[in-house]
Amino acid sequence: MIVIFGLSMFVSWRLRSKFNEYSQIGLSNGMSGAEIAQTMLRENGIYDVRVVSVEGMLTDHYNPEDKTVNLSADVYYGRSVAAAAVAAHECGHAVQHQVAYAPLKFRSAMVPMLTLSSRYMQWVLLAGILLLQTTPIPLAIGVALFALTTLFSFVTLPVEFDASRRALAWVQNNNIVTQQEYGYSKDALWWAAMTYVVAALGSLATLLYYASLLMGGRRSD
Repeated sequence: MIVIFGLSMFVSWRLRSKFNEYSQIGLSNGMSGAEIAQTMLRENGIYDVRVVSVEGMLTDHYNPEDKTVNLSADVYYGRSVAAAAVAAHECGHAVQHQVAYAPLKFRSAMVPMLTLSSRYMQWVLLAGILLLQTTPIPLAIGVALFALTTLFSFVTLPVEFDASRRALAWVQNNNIVTQQEYGYSKDALWWAAMTYVVAALGSLATLLYYASLLMGGRRSD
């Protein structure tokens, strides 16, 4: 767990460092993140998705519920390599939605269950640990709920990697970036993807910890 925590901190720091670095490199075509997003959506035949600006740093995301590509101010108004990469990546999710990309559909279907389980999972796990010597049932339920969270983390991986693949292919094929800018964009999106990898590994490590407590409690009965 300590190793995962340390790795998470490193990747998070590295992502912010890369984003800051590539935010200082102006895009040769001068387009803003919002313009790139709108262009990518149109060229993929998507006309019912809005591109909006949201507060915060690295708060960029695609919302399939209201069909919006939400870009942080630095990305929405930015005319940098970082802005181009992030804007195209988020539009990659909109393209996934349009073509009914299976992992995205599966992840979206999991959201209602995950939202419900997250309300109680923490308390169920706590009760399970406290009552383990009496009954393993609460902890077993808690482990099952946490397993759902872990599954969601791993389902997210192909969704994120595929969105980056679509983004990079589009910016390259449409000459949005130069060859050098393409390399920068690929590097930035790779570090962004690593945050999801570390999160998934951290969730798996935590799940295994609770599962070991459950199995240990059963053996002691």
